Amino acid sequence: MKFTKMQGCGNDYVYVNCFEENVENPNEVAKIVSDRHFGIGSDGLILIMPSDVADCRMRMFNWDGSESEMCGNGIRCVGKFVHDRGIVNKDTITVETLAGIKILKLTLNDKNETVSLTVDMGEPILKASEIPVISNEIPVKNLILKSCDKEFKFTCVSMGNPHAVTFIDNVDDFDIEKYGPILEKDIHFPKRANIEFVEVIDKNHLKMRVWERGTGETLACGTGTCATVVASVLNEKTDRNDVDVKLLGGNLRITWDKEDGHVYMTGPAEFSFDGVWNKF
Repeated sequence: MKFTKMQGCGNDYVYVNCFEENVENPNEVAKIVSDRHFGIGSDGLILIMPSDVADCRMRMFNWDGSESEMCGNGIRCVGKFVHDRGIVNKDTITVETLAGIKILKLTLNDKNETVSLTVDMGEPILKASEIPVISNEIPVKNLILKSCDKEFKFTCVSMGNPHAVTFIDNVDDFDIEKYGPILEKDIHFPKRANIEFVEVIDKNHLKMRVWERGTGETLACGTGTCATVVASVLNEKTDRNDVDVKLLGGNLRITWDKEDGHVYMTGPAEFSFDGVWNKF
C-alpha cells in the first residue's frame, strides 16, 4: 500500500490515494498504521477517494479505528494533496465528508504549490440533540461536568463532530491526561466528544489544548479550533473575526462570519514523506 504522511499544525495522518489504491477494512488498517512504535505513526488514517458530488471524498479514521465525521487539519492536507499531486487542477476545491461538502480555497506560491488553505467549515450546530449532548439549553453554555476532583463548565458545539469547550486559567500546566479521558466519555455525550481546554489571551488570541475523541491529546484539532472560537464568541470572550488560536503544533486563524453564519479556518498543510507499507 502506497501512502503519504502529512501534517497540519502537527496533527499528522497517514493518507492513502484511493484514486489508485484500495484499502479493505480501513478501521483495522487505521489502528495498525497509526501505532508510533510498530506502525507508521500518526493520529489516524485518511482515505482520499473519488466522489460523485465533489472533487474528491475524504474518510477519516482515528487511531483506535473509529470513523469520524470531519477533520479540519486533515481536510486541508487533502486539499494540498489533490492539488499538488495533480488530481484536481483548481485553486478552489470541494471535498465530500460525512459532515457534508466543504469548500477549500488554496493560496499558491510561484511554483503552483499550496502554502495555506481556507476552509469553509459551514455553520456551527448549536442544538443539543444534533451535537449531540444531553441538555435542555440552546445554545448549551452551562453544562457542568465533574472529572476526578474538578468541575468544568462547558459550551457545546458541533462542527460536524461533537465538541465541548471549557475555559481555564492556564492551559500549559493543565493535566489533560487526567481529565480528558473521563470527560470524553461522559454520559452527557451519546457519541463521546472532543474536549477543548482554552485560555483567553485577549479578544483576538486564544491558547488551546485538545483531547480528541478516539485519539487522545493531539498537537492540533481544526474542528476543535473552530468550535472553540464559536464558544468564545457565545461567551463574549473574543471577537468574531480573525481570532488566532495557538495550538501545541502551530496557529490557526478562525472567523465566524456574521453575514452567512459560516466558520472559516485558515492554516497550513505540509507533506512529510511518501512510503510503501508491506504488511498487508
